Amino acid sequence: MDNNTFTISGKLVDLFLRRIYLGEVTVNNGVITSIAESETAEDQYILPGFVDAHIHIESSMLTPVAFARMAVVHGTVATVSDPHEIANVNGMQGVQYMIDNSKLSPFHFFFGAPSCVPATTFETAGATLDSKAVEELLQNPDIWYLSEMMNYPGVLHKDPEVMAKIAAAKRIGKPVDGHAPGLRGTDAAAYASVGISTDHECFTLAEALDKVNAGMHILIREGSAAKNYEALADLLKLHPDRVMFCSDDKHPDELVLHHINDLVKRSLARGYDLYDVLRAACVNPVLHYKLPVGMLRVNDPADFIVVNNLTDLDILRTYIKGQLVAEKGKTLLPAIPAKLINNFKAERKQADDFKLPARSANPTIRVIDAIEGQLITNPLQLPGKVENGCLVSDTANDILKIVVVNRYKSAAPVAVAFIKNFGLKYGAIASTVAHDCHNIIAIGADDASICAAVNALIDCKGGISVAKSKDNVATMPLPIAGLMSPDDGYEVAAAYTKMNALTKELGTPLHAPFMTLSFMALLVIPSLKLSDKGLFDGNSFAFTNVEV
Repeated sequence: MDNNTFTISGKLVDLFLRRIYLGEVTVNNGVITSIAESETAEDQYILPGFVDAHIHIESSMLTPVAFARMAVVHGTVATVSDPHEIANVNGMQGVQYMIDNSKLSPFHFFFGAPSCVPATTFETAGATLDSKAVEELLQNPDIWYLSEMMNYPGVLHKDPEVMAKIAAAKRIGKPVDGHAPGLRGTDAAAYASVGISTDHECFTLAEALDKVNAGMHILIREGSAAKNYEALADLLKLHPDRVMFCSDDKHPDELVLHHINDLVKRSLARGYDLYDVLRAACVNPVLHYKLPVGMLRVNDPADFIVVNNLTDLDILRTYIKGQLVAEKGKTLLPAIPAKLINNFKAERKQADDFKLPARSANPTIRVIDAIEGQLITNPLQLPGKVENGCLVSDTANDILKIVVVNRYKSAAPVAVAFIKNFGLKYGAIASTVAHDCHNIIAIGADDASICAAVNALIDCKGGISVAKSKDNVATMPLPIAGLMSPDDGYEVAAAYTKMNALTKELGTPLHAPFMTLSFMALLVIPSLKLSDKGLFDGNSFAFTNVEV
């Protein structure tokens, strides 16, 4: 045998015939050339590798290469990746950056054409991808689908640009991903009827069932901020052929711990059928998106994992295209230096830039109610605190100032509003990861701290920061588009863990405050959000005033 040929034996898990048997797998030049039953085999299980059916690699704060190094340890061999984060910053050049970097790794990255750049017209992005640009991307063989159509009002009202993007995908023969949080009944059916085939935004089982009945596939999401598994897990027994697993957005500290393998283990522990669970994790995404990923069949790419048993599911080895890429918790993929790309023009601010004059002495204000484990928010109306004629944070009642600063212009007005449930007692936190336009977003107890946290990110042209005071600021730079680090993923995870710990010192009870913060500017998720242009009501899809 040469170095490109090897045989591995174990208990083979056949997800198509729904059986487990002793056998040998022979691999030659990255392809499975034979699978043979045997009377004896090593005491281990061999099964297809896991696929994350929807993720933004940028949200891991890692380059594709660095992401892959960590994901393979958990048995992930492929991702269906939407590069709309970097597309909002750098446009077509940003999408190509992700494709080019991904090709430095054997990992299977399948990128989509971002459908909503910017997500709405109510915010400032660094680029715009119109229907012509989207069609150009869809014609690229490195683009596999039309990414999540977040502009669901545009779909329902047949906006010409929205419909042109969907029509282009259908004409070229590539799937269309959905994004329609809370859409039910006839609206869900109307949304699906134009050819949108998936949704990862369901947060109730009833909503998911409406969308299944409309012909859609449901991606059960369990990310760092949005955790919908508990609500949707029963889909695995109700509609196993329509379910996939995804993380959507996963920060590096959690990627160190687990990935799709965690959802598989949790599902098996709850008693769901082994084959239904593994089809959701390994097969359904491959079939739906028509991906060249192996599923443990003869003539498939040799993409598979070896585990100790089907309960603990410890990943002993991960193979991609016949290459051993992880073994016993250690990655075997090399770290590769990354090039930098960015789009950042904001200039330093003064504390006075964050003032919000009150219109009355005893105002009632609209407050964003952040919810742990969800991207949606509730709209609250609460008494506002006024000092020196301006609305200020009210830490005693956990009503904090939230601001968004335009990063793409040297000087632009600061948008200011208020938010609840972040729990900061003092200081501020800020980030240039602010879905989807990725302006600077910050929350704080006082204007001086907010200004210090924001200026720290302007100085390094992107990242996350924690200000204990105006003179005590910690920063984690993200010089690639203000979204990603060029460093090794394990180093980034350690740095992020330290930053997350600093936020807890300020008093936040949130599990992933930076991840939750990043979604407070995502206007297409109801209810109240903040863009660089002002407070936005996602239900009426219009701006609204801070004071009632």
